[in-house]
Amino acid sequence: MGLEESVLDELFHQYSPIIYRYIFFVTKCKEEAEDLTQEVFIKAYRGLAHYRGESSYKTWLYTIARNVIIDHYRKKRKTDCLIDLPLPDLDQQGPEVLLDRKEETQMLHRAIMELTFPYREIIILRKIKGYSTAETAKILGWAEGKVKVTLHRALHKLREMLNPHSRAC
Repeated sequence: MGLEESVLDELFHQYSPIIYRYIFFVTKCKEEAEDLTQEVFIKAYRGLAHYRGESSYKTWLYTIARNVIIDHYRKKRKTDCLIDLPLPDLDQQGPEVLLDRKEETQMLHRAIMELTFPYREIIILRKIKGYSTAETAKILGWAEGKVKVTLHRALHKLREMLNPHSRAC
């Protein structure tokens, strides 16, 4: 095994679960997420020689994943592939609480999926994946100001969707 293959093998083992979850959250389809995750690492293998180290491997892989998702949606319009969201880990909670949380989570997820792609993407990266403004800007190829403004607008739109009766004037 060459140096590039061992580096990629290490990257795959370390980052494939989080790349898969990111892609799954965007596509909402297990099969697509698996296929696109593989495609990310194929592209990473092909591009490893050109990796300049200007960002972390994690940020680099998220950038590749974002581009793979965009390419995927360009080729094929969004399809519905509904899979239940996993329940949050709630220790010693009653079934009523678990059911309420699952319904809230599903309602939030449906609302996020109805957002335009840039809004959905910014919420996933900043609020769900927890990337900093700078990391998100690097992944998206945007200025940090654009990340902040887009996140503000996306959250405002999401609040409107979740609570249409509380729209601000």
